[in-house]
Amino acid sequence: MIGAMRHRLVLETPVDTPDGAGGAARAWTTVATVWAGLRPFGASERVDADAEEHAATHRVLVRWRDDVTAKDRFRLGARIFEIRALADPDERRRFLHIDVEEVSR
Repeated sequence: MIGAMRHRLVLETPVDTPDGAGGAARAWTTVATVWAGLRPFGASERVDADAEEHAATHRVLVRWRDDVTAKDRFRLGARIFEIRALADPDERRRFLHIDVEEVSR
């Protein structure tokens, strides 16, 4: 497993700031940069608001962290991976399997 962790992914968490008009502006702040495995396992196309989107699903493997949640995301350069699900594969808190979706327009 360890040898498969050859990607340096940036873990980001959202920070919402009131915009003064009753809404909020979302920015992303870096939590950590981690070594990770990144394995694609699916792809799909869909139309959302009259724009065609291409979505690829991946599984990310990282060493156990207790600060990763479904609201966070990973970044690899300009690529963004939104977290969809998290799992502790052997329930020993050694690794996290994280299912993510990369969307491009």
